[in-house]
Amino acid sequence: MKVLVVGGGGREHALCWAIARSPKLAKLWCAPGNAGIATVAECLPVGAEDVSGLVAAARERAVDLVVVGPEAPLTLGLADALAAAGIKVFGPSQAAAALEGSKTFTKQVADAAGVPTAAWARFEDAAAARAYVRDRGAPIVVKADGLAAGKGVVVAASVAEAEAAIADIMESRIHGAAGASVVIEECLIGEEISFFALCDGERAVALGAAQDHKRVGDGDTGPNTGGMGAYSPPPAFTPALEAEAMERIVRPSLAEMARRGTPFRGVLFAGLMLTAAGPKLIEFNVRFGDPECQALMVRLRSDLLAALLAAAEGRLGEVALEWDARPSLCVVMAAEGYPGAYRRGTTIRGLDRAAAVPGVLVFHAGTVPGPEGAVLANGGRVLGVTAVGETVRAARDAAYQAADAIDWPEGFCRRDIAYRAL
Repeated sequence: MKVLVVGGGGREHALCWAIARSPKLAKLWCAPGNAGIATVAECLPVGAEDVSGLVAAARERAVDLVVVGPEAPLTLGLADALAAAGIKVFGPSQAAAALEGSKTFTKQVADAAGVPTAAWARFEDAAAARAYVRDRGAPIVVKADGLAAGKGVVVAASVAEAEAAIADIMESRIHGAAGASVVIEECLIGEEISFFALCDGERAVALGAAQDHKRVGDGDTGPNTGGMGAYSPPPAFTPALEAEAMERIVRPSLAEMARRGTPFRGVLFAGLMLTAAGPKLIEFNVRFGDPECQALMVRLRSDLLAALLAAAEGRLGEVALEWDARPSLCVVMAAEGYPGAYRRGTTIRGLDRAAAVPGVLVFHAGTVPGPEGAVLANGGRVLGVTAVGETVRAARDAAYQAADAIDWPEGFCRRDIAYRAL
């Protein structure tokens, strides 16, 4: 098979690495890719949001399957455009991608399907939103309704903090058009889990879980980021809780999407809170998590390409996935200043030393090739140092040993990934 992966981050490097191991693969491209992806796939100079350019590239190369990594091209209708061109695609239609593109839509689907979730309200007027917050009190959660690259959520510990978030999102528009409206929710208490399921429109197969670390600083301090590290599987998410999440959250949502005439095909990422009353839905995303994907892919023993193709073709009933029972852990190395302004173009050395640590893979998230084989930082989150170990502690020790072997003075990482498990 000839496969094109869309995207250029750590998630896409992990997907390309896993797909490259498939005996079904004949040729692998990635658009636009990065310096690390270039070691396992041919990178194409086509942007991830260039829908017409991606369709043309897939047509020109007679691609058999396109695997879409990020959410933005899905919400722009890339899957629809590929399907119209007769090209198989792993990823939901534009209508189904509204599960991530609109927090309001997700809440409406959850309510219609009877999915347990936080009480909520939507506002287009900042004054009305502030009045609601004052009435409800804190802690309370304020979310930009649209896509905000994983940074549009504020868990406010005080009414003042919630009001500041409303001002930032709706009046200062720090997330652009995504902040035209907000969803305000009750603050659920418990452990947060990222749970993934492959879906073919009718059926769903559990694809494992991970625990992400969203805040930039140790001890979950500082602003939210796209994710500073993850580990899999989270001990708190037992097989019984996974079964409950499939039965009460994933399958009813899938059935409701089909009932609406917008069946969901792709990977459904359920952000869950493990509350005293059981798992509750925080939000849906319509793609693999980043950095959760890195932690999951190094544990997957089955042929990823075969599973993605089965989902795209409506054959998930044939799929059973096998996993490495050992835990994995991913430490994100980010550019100094992230998630605010950060420098690009700094040189990263020592990647070979890091990759030589037993059990370690270094996935590239924001890199470009430099002169004479150099690797340059080109993003906020730049590397995902990922390890498998006999225990969570062993995986963590290996990942930090590798991170410490990387010579990149302009980079930093959290030092406490998986602290909840340890």
